[in-house]
Amino acid sequence: MTESKKDKQFFTVARVFFLLIVIPLSLMAILIANGIFKLGVTVKERAVTVLDQKSQEEIKVRAINLADEVASFLNERKKDLLIATIIPATESAYKQFVNDNRRSVWVKEGDKIKQVMVPLYTEMSLIDKNGNEVIKITNGEVAPKARLTNVSNPANTTYKSEVYFSKAKGLNKGEVYVSPVTGWYVSRGEFEKGKRFSGVVRFATPVYGREGFQGVVQLALDYRHLAGFTDHVIPTSSTAVFEADASTGNYAYMVDNRGFIISHPNDYHIAGLLPDGTPVPPITAQNQAELVKKGQEVLNLTMMGFVDPNMPQIASEAMAGKSGIKMYKFANHTKFVAYAPIKFYASEFPAPSGFGWIGMGVDVEKFNELATKTTQNIEKEAKAWTTTIILILVISIVILFAIAALLARGISRSIAAEVPPGSEGEGPFYEDEDEDK
Repeated sequence: MTESKKDKQFFTVARVFFLLIVIPLSLMAILIANGIFKLGVTVKERAVTVLDQKSQEEIKVRAINLADEVASFLNERKKDLLIATIIPATESAYKQFVNDNRRSVWVKEGDKIKQVMVPLYTEMSLIDKNGNEVIKITNGEVAPKARLTNVSNPANTTYKSEVYFSKAKGLNKGEVYVSPVTGWYVSRGEFEKGKRFSGVVRFATPVYGREGFQGVVQLALDYRHLAGFTDHVIPTSSTAVFEADASTGNYAYMVDNRGFIISHPNDYHIAGLLPDGTPVPPITAQNQAELVKKGQEVLNLTMMGFVDPNMPQIASEAMAGKSGIKMYKFANHTKFVAYAPIKFYASEFPAPSGFGWIGMGVDVEKFNELATKTTQNIEKEAKAWTTTIILILVISIVILFAIAALLARGISRSIAAEVPPGSEGEGPFYEDEDEDK
């Protein structure tokens, strides 16, 4: 076989490989790279669209839905209390009632975060008409008689200042007293060392018999079940977290009908009690320096006008039963908040304010900064993927051409082996026809 024929066969095989493999591979690589580029552009555009009107409305809807969930949850607890008035008034029946009513909470054990089922109520008690505890279940166990007290005196209650007995005593049958969130205050220093706020919400109702008022039944809702509605929420994300980070400015919180914070990523903002049962005062323009120095930073949003006049206005509108969106300034940062009322009503939580309200806040500047970093990361990822694809394509083409060359040589050799010796110099077939003629 002549060199020209071998070259022709080589280029024929190369063309076949080019048409069947290299071109499709190149088109596929171009499509993949283009897809990655377009995906990067789309995600980047979404990242830099910082809290547009649609996003704000979505967060507002989410706040409304969360507030409705809290209201529904509290109404269920009211029903539990009314059921508790008709079950047998025995220690075993009360203990079973507490152990049967459970709900999951998130806990952290070492480096692991998991959900566990815990009782809804840390306490359940039957109190006679004079205020004496007759039956008491504490943390799922029957309290010994020696630990029963007369709770008509607030100083004898768990938190040294509770008035649930006297409040419930004055209600009609079927009416329910619900206390504010009640617990020991957690200072900033304690919080930074890992301590978290714990407490209760008391539900109490009178019991009547033939002779009139007979006493009070009370349930103490474990605070963790209430705080869990906001603690794990990031307003701009659908993914739940164990604890929201307040430093990002992107978190949810809960406020009661007095304006006090009752759930917040920074527990030192939550209203709480000192060991003697007196409440820690909220920050005002006059006491701010003193209280911050002591690590006592309780917030009542109705008193935060000295920071930004929009803050008490938000509280006022939410307490009037309205939902909405506002911007305000806090620590030189622009804050966006969507708020919605918790439409749960009881003797101490009348309409329109109800139990309080849900707030979902976003620090606009920090959100902008995060969005910018996200777009930069997206661009880096897109460039890295594009470079990788080009490199793979070039290497693939080189390898394919090498394979094509080897195959062409193999074909040439096999053809050469089939041609009889000495026939290489014979002319083409048409020359034989001329000789016959």
